[in-house]
Amino acid sequence: MDIRNQAQKAEQFRKLHHGPRTLLLPNAWDVASARILEECGHPAIATSSAAVAFSLGYPDGQRISRDEMLEVCGRIARAVNIPVTADLEAGYGSTVKDMLDTVKAAIAAGIIGMNLEDVTGDDESSQVPISLQVEKIRAIVETAKSLGVPFVLNARTDVYLMPIGPEATRFERTVERLRAYRDAGASCLFAPGVYDRDTIAKLLKAAEAPLNILANPACPPIAELERIGVARVSAGSGLMRAAMGTVQRVAKEILEKRSFDTMFVGATPYVDLNRMMPRRANEANA
Repeated sequence: MDIRNQAQKAEQFRKLHHGPRTLLLPNAWDVASARILEECGHPAIATSSAAVAFSLGYPDGQRISRDEMLEVCGRIARAVNIPVTADLEAGYGSTVKDMLDTVKAAIAAGIIGMNLEDVTGDDESSQVPISLQVEKIRAIVETAKSLGVPFVLNARTDVYLMPIGPEATRFERTVERLRAYRDAGASCLFAPGVYDRDTIAKLLKAAEAPLNILANPACPPIAELERIGVARVSAGSGLMRAAMGTVQRVAKEILEKRSFDTMFVGATPYVDLNRMMPRRANEANA
């Protein structure tokens, strides 16, 4: 991918976090889902690490390899014209060098931003010390800059989502981490698992940076999140799980009702999907 074009996309994506409206960011897991999102008019898309992992037969939680994840993310980035940011979990490694390898590979794949988590395993004992996470973020930002891409790093803490530590101290610990990540160069801050309107508002004020919230039925309405200044709301694996819910429903009806009729209700027409795909066999692998 042309590095100047990639840099322009990164800057375009960065600006979407400072617009008058909250960026509603859907998450793709393959080229087909990405092309549909682009055709619907979304100005940018993200990938979902969980959705990509599920589609390749892995459970979530950094079980998939860096190469396999970036193979999918790269195919998506090459198939669409809008900016693509990738959920790269905890960076696929534990050291600063691992982060450098990941960001270099991501940029080579055409990615213009990434999520970086601060837990590397299944429990709170795997949360990365703040000092090391700050070092990782700085290294990612500086390396991307040296490659000519104003990489949009979305620094995530899982204090609320996992959750980690005593409930009474979660807000203070989340703020401490998000501020440190902001000061290290993160473009956006991600606090999944926070759904209370007042807590979100307090977090936004304390972080003093664009804030990303994970969509959830418990969240306030988008209009309210927009009113208090949330920069970005992500779908996470929700879109893929909605699609898989359709597969489950139709599959059961085929067995129970011995009918394929509902399979076609709301289905994207074959001709439309075929048109959306790259015209040449090697186009999505260029």
